[in-house]
Amino acid sequence: MTTNALSSADWHVRAATLKYETRHFIDGKFVDSVAGGRLTVVNPATGMALCEVSAGTAEDIDLAVAAAKRCFASRAWSRMAPRDRLAVLSRLSQLIEANAERFALLDTLVMGKPIRDMLGIDIPAAVQNFAYFAELCDKIDGAVTATAAGAFHYILREPLGVVGCIVPWNYPLLMAAWKTAPALAAGNTVVLKPAEQSPLSALLLAQLFIEAGGPPGALNVVNGLGETAGAALALHNDVAKIAFTGSTEIGKLMLVYAGRSNMKRVALECGGKSPQIFLADLEDLDRAVGYAINGIYGNMGEVCNAGSRLLIDRPIARDFIARFIERGREAYSAGDPLDPQTNLGPLVTAAHRARVLDYIGRGKSEGARLEFGGTTPDSPGAFVNPTLFSGVNNDMTIAREEIFGPVAAAIEVDGIAEALAIANDSIYGLAAAVWTRDLGTAHRAVRDLEAGVIWVNCFDEGDMTQPFGGYKQSGQGRDKCLESLLSYTQTKSAWIRLD
Repeated sequence: MTTNALSSADWHVRAATLKYETRHFIDGKFVDSVAGGRLTVVNPATGMALCEVSAGTAEDIDLAVAAAKRCFASRAWSRMAPRDRLAVLSRLSQLIEANAERFALLDTLVMGKPIRDMLGIDIPAAVQNFAYFAELCDKIDGAVTATAAGAFHYILREPLGVVGCIVPWNYPLLMAAWKTAPALAAGNTVVLKPAEQSPLSALLLAQLFIEAGGPPGALNVVNGLGETAGAALALHNDVAKIAFTGSTEIGKLMLVYAGRSNMKRVALECGGKSPQIFLADLEDLDRAVGYAINGIYGNMGEVCNAGSRLLIDRPIARDFIARFIERGREAYSAGDPLDPQTNLGPLVTAAHRARVLDYIGRGKSEGARLEFGGTTPDSPGAFVNPTLFSGVNNDMTIAREEIFGPVAAAIEVDGIAEALAIANDSIYGLAAAVWTRDLGTAHRAVRDLEAGVIWVNCFDEGDMTQPFGGYKQSGQGRDKCLESLLSYTQTKSAWIRLD
């Protein structure tokens, strides 16, 4: 998928005529909120209201969970032949691709993601995600164990039931795909609660699921605030599992809600403060600098695993930072997200921009050296220019707290031992990287880094076989991969006496 065929003017014409739904999607149809409430969705590139969507409450969650529970009990999806379920999800992946323009516009308008990123990253990844899990539908195996001659023992894997998925605004379509695809592939039914800032693509996804042949009630979407609709979903006693991506603070609440309700399973992918270790023996400094720039400024820095801490070996630190400044200050330029040339959109809201700017102010006040950025362009949107601090130590706020914006912190280190100590001195452990040409050093770093995803001589690469998730307060559970699919199942042991 490319943006070459359409100009900025073309995309604006399409955006002006785009039709989309704003109601909930429950039991195969669009419905208004029981209480009739509405939420305003703002285009962060303009600061103007885009639309109003139905505001879900506990009553709407009850309806959606009841529909999902009925569908599960009917066995229309949970007992559908695996190859038939595979066919539905495969058709859904094809429909996502066929509707790429609509999905691209929806997520660009609600969260400011550049249209080029939607077409080049998010949508192809969502298509691949559904296709991958579709192919796993008939790969869920049980087991027969070795027992005494007088007994026969086998183990079944079965779906959990109703799964609640709560997803963030930074990758609206892709995060919905990461959660719903494995849950559906395993035979569960789903209630999806998108972020209140970015609900529109989830509604289209649910509509296309029905078009692909999925039964009503198998995939439901309820819009709403996290503290109302999200909490009601996590507290619901008919929900067997909550799959959540978002902040560490709210992730902890998911665990509380599970304990207060039915001890439902909880999978969490939360915050991060990912370190990239650049050692003096790395092979290609320019290549490493390029990865470092993209690792923090891609998607406006609104990425859980953004490589926000640059741990640079002292012998190369001066050269590394100089090259980062030379290339990084111009690599990403704020602009109209509907312009195919734009690679830096606005942050998701004006409030989030204020939060990021506050972190930049704290970096200055705590003694870090601002090398470039730290400003906002002359634009009505919620933009923040790419920012680099050097002279950072790991005790500074900008080195410890997740900023979730285009702010890089360069920390000089003396060799691999100090780099590992600083990298691990964090409450987070989502991802990390090490750059070295020494094989032994690379393996030592992989062994000793406290993170769920480790890259060597690259950053933010991988495919659907790669488990994605963190250590420590970055969460628990894994997205993508076979392990993710199996986490939406439970085992049943059958012991049969033969004599």
